[in-house]
Amino acid sequence: MIDHLACNPFQKLPEAAAHLDALVALARHPDIAVKATGVPGMATEPYPFADTHGVLRRVFDAFGAERMFRGTDITRLRCSWREAVTMFTEELPWLRGRDLELVMGRTVADWIGRH
Repeated sequence: MIDHLACNPFQKLPEAAAHLDALVALARHPDIAVKATGVPGMATEPYPFADTHGVLRRVFDAFGAERMFRGTDITRLRCSWREAVTMFTEELPWLRGRDLELVMGRTVADWIGRH
């Protein structure tokens, strides 16, 4: 399980996602999953952190809802808990239904149970 999308928690976009090609390439390995933790921390834009949405979409397209988990790392984020959650639940129009349920917690519970 790769935490923080493998990003340096102190970098902002675009530097924070400079490694994205290498991360996405790891999706070919079925035993690798990614936590989208601390995503607002890499944003340069205010809520809903739209500059991070493309990064999230690319990781989601590579790993799928079964291997991408949402996280917060709330202790260092510059947003509220609600914003950290609603960024996923309300601001990503491509993340809906069963995929949203999986990314928001079901997948990590299943993953930990298997690994």
